[in-house]
Amino acid sequence: MAVSFQPKENHLLAALPAAEFEHWRTHLELVDLTLGQVLYESGSTMTHVFFPITAIVSLLYVMEDGGSAEIAVIGNEGVVGISLFMGGGSTPSRGVVQSAGVGFRLKAQVMKDEFDRGGPVLHLLLRYTQALITQMAQTAVCNRHHSLDQQLCRWLLLSLDRLRGSELVMTQELIANMLGVRREGVTEAALKLQSAGFIQYARGRISVLDREGLEKRTCECYAVVKKEYDRLLPDKAAT
Repeated sequence: MAVSFQPKENHLLAALPAAEFEHWRTHLELVDLTLGQVLYESGSTMTHVFFPITAIVSLLYVMEDGGSAEIAVIGNEGVVGISLFMGGGSTPSRGVVQSAGVGFRLKAQVMKDEFDRGGPVLHLLLRYTQALITQMAQTAVCNRHHSLDQQLCRWLLLSLDRLRGSELVMTQELIANMLGVRREGVTEAALKLQSAGFIQYARGRISVLDREGLEKRTCECYAVVKKEYDRLLPDKAAT
């Protein structure tokens, strides 16, 4: 594993006040996050929270029959495991690594203790939680009211915002599971975007060729989510 990754490459960690960051640093552990790795299961008690750096994690809502649909994506802007500090302990969602990479993890008890201290850390984590809830709500609206190719554009843009490059490693089957639709629908939507020159898809790799085109093609949901993250999590230390 490369040792060049730093905690402040995660925007939430970078927003911690200096004193709090130095205290957290001693507890953070760099870990590999592999494609398809389950960070927590529905109903399970979490032992750690995760701060992705180059990885992206999907939060999936799991049905009794085993079906699932994505409700949010988390990358270097945030933290996986808000139920730990929000008091729930567990959640009906599942956290799965959508794009492999690295991240830092923090033990559950350390996170609880830091949240209970109050002050800037509590306010920062609450603002992040509000932004994440906005993404979840907008995803539900998008899945109900917008076309599949618009949903795919939104999903690609949200993923791109959390990656260093413009390429995603993701099969159509996995995308279908994320969006809660049939694989054939994803194939048709991806072909539309490829024919328009927005993306190139081959062997499980999606290369974005025209981001501006995707932004024009998608629905309002992407802009709503991005605006809320920018508003609630500005690029400066919390106070």
